[in-house]
Amino acid sequence: MAEQVETSLQETVGRLLEFLDAMNLEALATMVDDEVQGIDEIARGWVRGRSAMQGYLSQLKDTVSDPHSEMSDVQEDTWGDTGLVTFTLDQTYTLDGQRQQISAPTSVVFQRRDNEWKIMLIHTVPLPEQA
Repeated sequence: MAEQVETSLQETVGRLLEFLDAMNLEALATMVDDEVQGIDEIARGWVRGRSAMQGYLSQLKDTVSDPHSEMSDVQEDTWGDTGLVTFTLDQTYTLDGQRQQISAPTSVVFQRRDNEWKIMLIHTVPLPEQA
């Protein structure tokens, strides 16, 4: 029997960003829990539950193009069946024809469900550029 190697949560977030950059919403949807929550940066509100998250991501697919995401200042912690990855998200993308660039402290909370880490919360706070 082959030994299963567990992927670090940091690597899982890296995969999440790869799927987001490729706008592979189907693959991204497999990573989240049914009770996932996140922030809609554009509408400045909460997205709660799988169907709301899928709707939000579908909306992004129609309005955002050419995304590129990078992580820095990464910290990973786990407590039993709960995990947390905090990092700075540096991201560029085109929104409605305008090129955008953000730097955002970000938290991703995981819960182990049936021996698989599922994303429960994605919390990103874009900061304005310093003058």
